[in-house]
Amino acid sequence: MTYSVQFAFIFACIAYASAGILLEHAPACPEQYGVQAYAHPELCDQFFLCTNGTLTVETCENGLLFDGKGAVHNHCNYHWAVNCGTRKADLIPLSTPGCEFQFGVYPDSDECSTSYVKCAFGIPEQEPCSPGLAYDDRIHGCNWPDLLIPFCNPEAVVGFKCPTKVPANTQAARFWPFPRFPVPGDCHRLITCVEGHPRLISCGEDKLFDDQNLTCEEPEAVAHCGGGRA
Repeated sequence: MTYSVQFAFIFACIAYASAGILLEHAPACPEQYGVQAYAHPELCDQFFLCTNGTLTVETCENGLLFDGKGAVHNHCNYHWAVNCGTRKADLIPLSTPGCEFQFGVYPDSDECSTSYVKCAFGIPEQEPCSPGLAYDDRIHGCNWPDLLIPFCNPEAVVGFKCPTKVPANTQAARFWPFPRFPVPGDCHRLITCVEGHPRLISCGEDKLFDDQNLTCEEPEAVAHCGGGRA
């Protein structure tokens, strides 16, 4: 489908809606199979939805807006992640205990926290950050704790204090100024120091950390980790 056809369809829908004509009499969806969502050219909290050729006008839930990329709920995204441009949006909160908007992500504490609150339909649920991370309200997600100083103490979050010096004849010194260290009993992660502060790094699902050469390797190369069993 070309952009010209898409835009013609959208503006035809606007013309019909403005004239008070039912959408069932509006132009047919550009595509007759599958699900397609199109931005409303005037409203950021509404969009046109075609489901196997059936056209509906949808409204994003409170706290969400449409950008064509959102997958939080019904093709919509968190309002702080959407650039509406000139489109107007209703951002009046419909608050419930623990949730400013019906959909949103919020800190669960006024202090450094390794979890956060995720709201859906006004119901708050506590969600954990990945190990070694802390919630950053500036990005509405989890972040390295050394990027949250002085709000967060990286040593307390990671559970490790970086040494001020690393002996030259050690494996850790090979990675200076970002020396690496193993995590006792954990074959899937390592600790690296960034400007004197620890970060807990994951090798990824298909790698294991070799505490001898301080690198992530294929499981079969790390025999003491049980070939993939941490």
